[in-house]
Amino acid sequence: MPRKATITCKTKETDVTVSLNLDGAGMGEIETPIPFFSHMLTNFARHGLFDLKISAKGDIEVDLHHTVEDVGLRLGAAFKEALGDAAGIRRCASSTVPMMDALASVVVDISNRPYLRFDASGAASAEKKIRSVKAGNIDEAFDLDLTKEFLKALSNSAGLDLHAALHYGEDIHHSIEAVFKALGRALSAACVKDARIQGVLSTKGKL
Repeated sequence: MPRKATITCKTKETDVTVSLNLDGAGMGEIETPIPFFSHMLTNFARHGLFDLKISAKGDIEVDLHHTVEDVGLRLGAAFKEALGDAAGIRRCASSTVPMMDALASVVVDISNRPYLRFDASGAASAEKKIRSVKAGNIDEAFDLDLTKEFLKALSNSAGLDLHAALHYGEDIHHSIEAVFKALGRALSAACVKDARIQGVLSTKGKL
């Protein structure tokens, strides 16, 4: 049975459509009004080997937050629908990814119990750099706070126990990219089906 889903939601703040194939080849067709965010989502799809299409519009003249959060919510909803009852999946996985001067780790449990811990204290200097150069440029305005908001929305909507750590990073681009790549790889491994698992991998019998 294909593990696919399409989610569409339009509000006064955003208009987002997400199409996801968990068993894809890493093809990303991402269109958001935030170029850097689109680049990160493309990396997420490529490293997770998900086929992912996202079309998003939002009131970025007000703030980037609405668009970033709503994309995270719709992507999470697509994961939840595509996984169905989650029978046979490995459920827990982790990935650590370097990106030049940065190193990030993501650990995930598809548990249906949303929780997020995002520790970016190791890249405090990178965060200060991105904040010091904000001058109305959309790419430069994307920072670690928005990264956290995306992860929180994804966790809440998909039901993920999600732990992400940015161990260190000097360049903000490299730092955030390492997080998105690690996220894609960890989620991909957690979604893998294992023939040895009968039903849901839980002593309760359901997630």
